[in-house]
Amino acid sequence: MFAPRDPDDYLLSSERRVIRVRRHWSYLIWDVLEAAALLAGFMMISYLAPADAAVIQNVLWYGALLVLLRLSYFIIEWWVERIVVTDKRFMLTSGVFETKVAMMPISKVTDLTYERTVSGRMFGFGTLIVESAGQIQALNRLEYLPDPEEVYDAISELTFGDKKAQAERFSMIKAQRAARGKKMVP
Repeated sequence: MFAPRDPDDYLLSSERRVIRVRRHWSYLIWDVLEAAALLAGFMMISYLAPADAAVIQNVLWYGALLVLLRLSYFIIEWWVERIVVTDKRFMLTSGVFETKVAMMPISKVTDLTYERTVSGRMFGFGTLIVESAGQIQALNRLEYLPDPEEVYDAISELTFGDKKAQAERFSMIKAQRAARGKKMVP
C-alpha cells in the first residue's frame, strides 16, 4: 500500500524492457560524507561541552539523530529510483512518499551522448545526455548511470538501428510471452 510501485507496472503489455537500472552507488557519496562530517562535528562539540550542560548534550544528540534520519531518507530515495528503457520509451520512476514517473518516447530522441569523467571510469558510472526534437525533456541528463556504454548502445540500436530486425526480435518476445500465457495487446 505505501511501497512505491514497481517500474514494470507502468509498462504496456506491448512493450519490451531493454534496461532497468538504478543510479550508481557513488551518487550517495556526497550525502554520506556530509553526514559523517556533521556527526563528527556533533561528537566533537559534545565532547568539548561541559558535562553538566544536559540541554546542549540533548540538542546535539537530537541533531545527530536528524542527520542519520536524513541520510536514511536519501538512501531509501536512491534505492526506489529506477531508470527503465523499453523499446518505446525512457522512464524514470522515483519518490518515496510521492511517486513520480518521467517519460520520454524513444521516437523523440535526435541525439545521444555519454560522458565519463576520470572518477566515472574508475568506479564504473557516467552521464547520458539525451537530446530530443523540440524542447528540453525531463530525461535530458541522466547522471551517475552505471555502465553508460551499455545503455548508450541499447538506445542507439532502438533509435537508429534496423527497424525490421527489431520487429523480428519483438515478435519472438511476443511468441515467448504467448507461450507463457501472458496477455498481449494487439
